[in-house]
Amino acid sequence: MPGPVNQIAALQVDGWAVRLARRLWPARCPVCREPAEDGLCEPCARALPWLGPACARCAAPLAGADGADATCGDCLRRPPPFERARAAFRYGFPLDRLLPRFKFHRDLACGRLLARWMLAACADAARPGALVPLPLHPARLRERGYDQALELARPLARGLGLPLRTDLLQRVRATAPQSRLDAAARRRNVRGAFRGAAGAPRHVALVDDVMTTGATLAEAARALKRAGAARVDVWVCARVP
Repeated sequence: MPGPVNQIAALQVDGWAVRLARRLWPARCPVCREPAEDGLCEPCARALPWLGPACARCAAPLAGADGADATCGDCLRRPPPFERARAAFRYGFPLDRLLPRFKFHRDLACGRLLARWMLAACADAARPGALVPLPLHPARLRERGYDQALELARPLARGLGLPLRTDLLQRVRATAPQSRLDAAARRRNVRGAFRGAAGAPRHVALVDDVMTTGATLAEAARALKRAGAARVDVWVCARVP
């Protein structure tokens, strides 16, 4: 498990304006609204569900996994098009409060906190040549006003000193929300939804907020590989068990 949760890489992730605001206004925990020095209050921080042992290919929690190369049965039977997946957390409390606030309610402060934890989880990962945020379709972007994957990828790139490439992957087809579909329908729903652009480094990492079945990230990885990437990794904040 990474070090003290409220002391992880604040300077690398947060800009000067955020650090100044933190000094001027007392902070509150975004989960329970109790006082918090920098991030979550102590009880909510203790509740964070750090991922622990997991499949190296898809980051699914894997009880009793032995070593960094442990692979789940699903990935052995049907290897995904991405090489490695990293997740900071299992999806659960308090992530089930923080991620919706960030994704659907414009709480970008939660996004900075999530990015800080992702930075800790990905600090020892193999360094890609670029980070690629999973793009929204333009219609969804207009509706939401911001791309949550880009908001996570930007401080990650700054904190790790990696290029951020928003030009390498385009979402060319609007799709139904994946949350309403089963695994097979999710794969059909995102088929052909992405187009990669030439000029990708040989190794890139896709960044997104949550990985459920991995169907969307797998389709994006295929598009990047068709465009010339040799290896695609996946970095997410939370993995749904």
